[in-house]
Amino acid sequence: MKLLENKTAIITGATRGIGRGIALEYAKQGAHVAFTYSSSVDAANDLEKELSSLGIKAKGYQSNAADFDSAQELAKEVLAEFGSIDILINNAGITKDNLLMRISEDDFDKVIEVNLKSVFNLTKAVIRPMMKQRSGSIINMSSVVGLKGNAGQSNYAASKSGIIGFSKSVALELGSRNIRSNVIAPGFIETEMTAKLDEATVQGWRNSIPLKRGGTTQDIANACVFLGSDMSNYITGQTLSVDGGMS
Repeated sequence: MKLLENKTAIITGATRGIGRGIALEYAKQGAHVAFTYSSSVDAANDLEKELSSLGIKAKGYQSNAADFDSAQELAKEVLAEFGSIDILINNAGITKDNLLMRISEDDFDKVIEVNLKSVFNLTKAVIRPMMKQRSGSIINMSSVVGLKGNAGQSNYAASKSGIIGFSKSVALELGSRNIRSNVIAPGFIETEMTAKLDEATVQGWRNSIPLKRGGTTQDIANACVFLGSDMSNYITGQTLSVDGGMS
């Protein structure tokens, strides 16, 4: 039995890194996948084919989650196309790192808008159909930085910390309708982005982690499967750190 058989999931920012890993594992576990991307059309087409080849229904949507109306429109389209929305994974995010002294107002606003406001936009867009179904699982991607802070990332930390407070509030509001809201806080995950970094720097990070390795996208995907599936039916309002012991 596949853990997500016949559930429909919306996954934002899924054409690379963590989002892509989640989409693939969800498809392997039997979920139908509606995913969003911002600009990489070719990568989206490739992912759609790869997911469909696993025997589930998959569709990519070019959508800007940071735009309120686009998010509402996306939920409508997915509902019409797939018939239900059982799981929402808010994964889309950006960084614009700089020390507070140097950070521009625009760089602060942009990160809050893409990382935090998008979570509000999409959660608001899916709660009506989830309330009608009287079931749903919302999974929001925070970060170890949202728990501990990080020099040069005040904007990112604020956005990722905000996600935790938002998710806890949603859990309290929607629990009576059997809608769960949880957070995953990844640590240092090795993706295409980290592959471009200096090997000595990366090794230094690995050494500072209790489990002595960086995480994989599979590590995050596995946690998402757990929180999206019926195995976690009595878990809501929680933050699951998947960080090898960093926090």
